[in-house]
Amino acid sequence: MIHVGRLIEIELHRQGLSVTWFAEQLCCARTNVYKIFGKSSIDTELLLRISDILQYDFFQCYSACLKNKKEMM
Repeated sequence: MIHVGRLIEIELHRQGLSVTWFAEQLCCARTNVYKIFGKSSIDTELLLRISDILQYDFFQCYSACLKNKKEMM
């Protein structure tokens, strides 16, 4: 199963960006960013905003997972 919050955290750190910067981009508190990191799933609108901010398509993770499931059948 995909833990999207963990993927977001990994990508943020991979890009060398800070939690403070990310919180400012999302217009939220740093504590909310840490809550996002802890979520295994999030609202698609929020995921779209995060994908745009980080310039990374997090939806591709779900597409790849779905494709792998279909190939296993």
